Amino acid sequence: QVQLVESGGGLVQSGGSLRLSCAVSGRTFSRYAMGWFRQAPGKEREFVAAINWSGHNTQYADSVRARFTISRDNAKSTLYLQMNSLKPEDTAIYYCAGNRLPHISSSWEFWGQGTQVTVSS
Repeated sequence: QVQLVESGGGLVQSGGSLRLSCAVSGRTFSRYAMGWFRQAPGKEREFVAAINWSGHNTQYADSVRARFTISRDNAKSTLYLQMNSLKPEDTAIYYCAGNRLPHISSSWEFWGQGTQVTVSS
């Protein structure tokens, strides 16, 4: 069974930075496409970023492109989300997700429990 555990969330001022991590159990992390999603209070969960198995292909939501960077370390079975120039509207619970397929798709099989990110103005 694959388990995903996020960390790195917290409270930060507008314009600040945070780096989220997602530790993934299991030996086949390097075969999975991975992604980050977020859910703000009263809103539906939305896509943030995704990365293919090798890290050479990434996708971003328009709202975070050029501010956020998704990356992965397959040797450490860990997914990252570097978030810069944070805005109050980035406040949400951030979830990491995984897919047994190596390439980015619209379906996600595994989900973490989430980590809270709060950006104060």
